Amino acid sequence: MMINNPYQQYRTDAVMTASPEELTLMLYDGIIRFLNQAKEAILSRDMQTAHEKLIRVQDILNELNATLDRSYDIASNLASIYDFMIRKTIEANIKKDVNIIDEVLEFARDLRNTWQQAMKIARKDSAR
Repeated sequence: MMINNPYQQYRTDAVMTASPEELTLMLYDGIIRFLNQAKEAILSRDMQTAHEKLIRVQDILNELNATLDRSYDIASNLASIYDFMIRKTIEANIKKDVNIIDEVLEFARDLRNTWQQAMKIARKDSAR
Protein backbone atom coordinates (compact mmCIF):
# COMPACT_ATOMS: atom_id res chain seq x y z
CA MET A 1 0.00 0.00 0.00
CA MET A 2 1.40 3.36 -1.05
CA ILE A 3 0.97 6.31 1.27
CA ASN A 4 0.35 9.56 -0.58
CA ASN A 5 2.29 12.62 0.41
CA PRO A 6 -0.29 15.44 0.43
CA TYR A 7 2.34 18.12 -0.18
CA GLN A 8 3.74 16.27 -3.19
CA GLN A 9 0.21 15.74 -4.53
CA TYR A 10 -0.51 19.47 -4.14
CA ARG A 11 2.67 20.37 -6.03
CA THR A 12 1.88 17.88 -8.79
CA ASP A 13 -1.64 19.27 -9.11
CA ALA A 14 -0.32 22.84 -9.17
CA VAL A 15 2.07 22.04 -12.01
CA MET A 16 -0.51 20.07 -13.99
CA THR A 17 -3.10 22.86 -13.84
CA ALA A 18 -0.76 25.86 -14.25
CA SER A 19 -0.71 28.07 -17.31
CA PRO A 20 2.56 28.41 -19.25
CA GLU A 21 3.08 31.78 -17.59
CA GLU A 22 2.59 30.30 -14.12
CA LEU A 23 4.95 27.43 -14.96
CA THR A 24 7.65 29.94 -15.89
CA LEU A 25 7.12 31.72 -12.57
CA MET A 26 7.41 28.35 -10.78
CA LEU A 27 10.70 27.70 -12.58
CA TYR A 28 12.06 31.07 -11.47
CA ASP A 29 10.94 30.25 -7.91
CA GLY A 30 12.74 26.92 -8.22
CA ILE A 31 15.95 28.63 -9.28
CA ILE A 32 15.80 30.92 -6.26
CA ARG A 33 14.94 28.06 -3.89
CA PHE A 34 17.77 25.83 -5.16
CA LEU A 35 20.30 28.67 -5.10
CA ASN A 36 19.40 29.40 -1.48
CA GLN A 37 19.66 25.70 -0.63
CA ALA A 38 23.07 25.49 -2.35
CA LYS A 39 24.25 28.51 -0.41
CA GLU A 40 23.10 27.00 2.88
CA ALA A 41 24.77 23.71 1.98
CA ILE A 42 28.09 25.42 1.27
CA LEU A 43 27.91 27.33 4.53
CA SER A 44 27.30 24.06 6.39
CA ARG A 45 30.08 22.33 4.42
CA ASP A 46 27.74 19.89 2.69
CA MET A 47 29.41 20.09 -0.71
CA GLN A 48 27.49 17.17 -2.24
CA THR A 49 24.13 18.83 -1.56
CA ALA A 50 25.48 22.15 -2.83
CA HIS A 51 26.58 20.44 -6.03
CA GLU A 52 23.19 18.76 -6.49
CA LYS A 53 21.27 22.00 -5.96
CA LEU A 54 23.49 23.96 -8.35
CA ILE A 55 23.01 21.25 -10.99
CA ARG A 56 19.23 21.61 -10.52
CA VAL A 57 19.58 25.35 -11.15
CA GLN A 58 21.54 24.67 -14.34
CA ASP A 59 18.88 22.18 -15.48
CA ILE A 60 16.12 24.74 -15.00
CA LEU A 61 18.10 27.46 -16.80
CA ASN A 62 18.80 25.10 -19.69
CA GLU A 63 15.09 24.27 -19.91
CA LEU A 64 14.12 27.95 -19.88
CA ASN A 65 16.69 28.64 -22.58
CA ALA A 66 15.56 25.70 -24.74
CA THR A 67 11.93 26.77 -24.62
CA LEU A 68 12.46 30.42 -25.57
CA ASP A 69 10.39 31.59 -28.53
CA ARG A 70 13.18 32.93 -30.73
CA SER A 71 10.73 34.90 -32.88
CA TYR A 72 10.71 37.64 -30.22
CA ASP A 73 13.63 40.06 -29.89
CA ILE A 74 13.72 39.67 -26.12
CA ALA A 75 14.50 35.96 -26.50
CA SER A 76 18.12 36.67 -27.44
CA ASN A 77 18.49 38.91 -24.38
CA LEU A 78 17.01 36.25 -22.11
CA ALA A 79 19.23 33.60 -23.71
CA SER A 80 22.27 35.73 -22.89
CA ILE A 81 21.13 36.17 -19.29
CA TYR A 82 20.43 32.45 -18.90
CA ASP A 83 23.83 31.62 -20.41
CA PHE A 84 25.55 34.02 -18.01
CA MET A 85 23.68 32.53 -15.05
CA ILE A 86 24.62 29.00 -16.12
CA ARG A 87 28.30 29.94 -16.42
CA LYS A 88 28.27 31.65 -13.02
CA THR A 89 26.48 28.68 -11.45
CA ILE A 90 29.16 26.35 -12.84
CA GLU A 91 31.81 28.66 -11.42
CA ALA A 92 30.06 28.76 -8.05
CA ASN A 93 29.90 24.98 -8.06
CA ILE A 94 33.60 24.58 -8.86
CA LYS A 95 34.70 27.17 -6.31
CA LYS A 96 31.87 26.54 -3.81
CA ASP A 97 31.60 30.31 -3.53
CA VAL A 98 28.48 31.81 -1.93
CA ASN A 99 29.33 35.27 -3.30
CA ILE A 100 28.89 33.98 -6.84
CA ILE A 101 25.60 32.36 -5.81
CA ASP A 102 24.48 35.74 -4.43
CA GLU A 103 25.26 37.31 -7.80
CA VAL A 104 23.15 34.71 -9.62
CA LEU A 105 20.41 35.08 -7.00
CA GLU A 106 20.16 38.77 -7.78
CA PHE A 107 19.55 38.04 -11.46
CA ALA A 108 17.07 35.28 -10.60
CA ARG A 109 15.07 37.54 -8.28
CA ASP A 110 15.01 40.32 -10.88
CA LEU A 111 13.80 37.92 -13.57
CA ARG A 112 11.15 36.48 -11.27
CA ASN A 113 9.86 39.88 -10.16
CA THR A 114 9.81 41.19 -13.73
CA TRP A 115 7.94 38.10 -14.91
CA GLN A 116 5.43 38.42 -12.09
CA GLN A 117 4.82 42.08 -12.99
CA ALA A 118 4.37 41.17 -16.66
CA MET A 119 1.79 38.55 -15.66
CA LYS A 120 -0.14 41.15 -13.63
CA ILE A 121 -0.12 43.60 -16.54
CA ALA A 122 -1.22 40.89 -18.98
CA ARG A 123 -4.11 39.92 -16.68
CA LYS A 124 -5.26 43.53 -16.43
CA ASP A 125 -5.05 43.95 -20.20
CA SER A 126 -6.99 40.74 -20.87
CA ALA A 127 -9.68 41.77 -18.39
CA ARG A 128 -10.48 44.88 -20.40
